[in-house]
Amino acid sequence: MIGPAIGAMLFVPPVAPALATAVWTAQLQSAQHSALMIATEEVAAAVSEAGMEEGEEIVVSGRHRSTPGDPLEKVNAISFKLTQHIDDAITEPASHGYVKVVPKPIRMGLRNFFRNLREPIVAANFLLQLKPGKAFETVGRFAVNSTIGLGGTIDMAKRCPFNLPLRDNRFSDTLGFYGVKPGPYVYVPVAGPTTVRDIVGGFVDFFASPFAIGGPFRSRAYVISSATIRILDRRDQKDEMLRHVEATDDAYAARRDLFLQRQRERVETLHAMGQPVEQPHRCRRKAPPAAAGTPPPSL
Repeated sequence: MIGPAIGAMLFVPPVAPALATAVWTAQLQSAQHSALMIATEEVAAAVSEAGMEEGEEIVVSGRHRSTPGDPLEKVNAISFKLTQHIDDAITEPASHGYVKVVPKPIRMGLRNFFRNLREPIVAANFLLQLKPGKAFETVGRFAVNSTIGLGGTIDMAKRCPFNLPLRDNRFSDTLGFYGVKPGPYVYVPVAGPTTVRDIVGGFVDFFASPFAIGGPFRSRAYVISSATIRILDRRDQKDEMLRHVEATDDAYAARRDLFLQRQRERVETLHAMGQPVEQPHRCRRKAPPAAAGTPPPSL
């Protein structure tokens, strides 16, 4: 029962933020109203204690000041705490169990396999960003790994003589590349952090992937099983980052700032891609083993 539930949640992110925002709007308004009432009472108490003179004009502002870019901060913080409880009870133990039970070569093979399935979407976004060279390299990666890489389970494309590095690219990155702002930050329960730009990009990537690949990858069995594996694998990869976030004074703010920072870095990387700073990797032949008794070369 847990597996299908978790599996379904992986494909929720493109849709969940919009649904969560609509469902929690009433809760946000209620929370803001309560906060305003509390703030007003606190101001009145402070004025009384200060013994201000009668007749002096007092202006009380009831406007809620949220962090720029995070207008749903109060609701997002609640979602973050809820997700932490679910992670502590279900996701983290399941992820650790996955790591212990499944050998690392198999886990890496599955990770490479799922990454390889995304390569057509990555290539399409490079074309939209007018980077035909990077799109051609990505298509090459997909061709190499799908054949001699045993269906993508082995990343042969990054090795010599191909030297085709793994690059991630999404439609939300394409929007950011052309100057579309991230929009309000939203923390969806279980699914995690996102923005309005990611919601739009997630819809496009989500509905494009089945049509780009098709076949058995549209079946319910594949969707549920692959989603479950990817959730557990991603949780394992983020374990150190999440521990660092939980160790801060404000875990919610730290998680939000880290997410938005990485989002900006993704767009900056796209703008810098192709500049002279990017040095190609070159193959080097391994030196033959030294014969017995041969002294090492002098420095």
